[in-house]
Amino acid sequence: MRSTTLFTLLTATFLVLSACASEPESAEPVSELEAVTADTAADPLSGTWTGDWGPTADHRNAVTVELSLEGDTLSGTVNPDAEAIALSAASFDSETNMVTMEAQAQNFRGETVQYTIDGQLDGNTISGSWIHDDVEGDFSITMQ
Repeated sequence: MRSTTLFTLLTATFLVLSACASEPESAEPVSELEAVTADTAADPLSGTWTGDWGPTADHRNAVTVELSLEGDTLSGTVNPDAEAIALSAASFDSETNMVTMEAQAQNFRGETVQYTIDGQLDGNTISGSWIHDDVEGDFSITMQ
């Protein structure tokens, strides 16, 4: 009986020590591309976007937009330089990939113009329409 108890005790001790000494399974290493892809899927908007906008196919204006998505809050600036225009309101619907932005800018007469911009995110491009007063047009910007 004593040898059976000793054998059981030694076996239990061996099993406990084996469990403590074994290394836990490690996950496959994530490549840098996979990490960037995962970040992009989680935040497809933050970054610099460039493209053009205008009322017709012949009348276009170059534009750069800086966007930042933090949680559910979208913010940014249009033409982020000395004459940057902050977005006064912005939102992103991740289920429909719709982006809505509003901005106020000064026209050449110094009057405030309210822009409303609606776009659809498709891959690394946002395209859609804009309107202010009785003027409207389209735009397309691509993530840089």
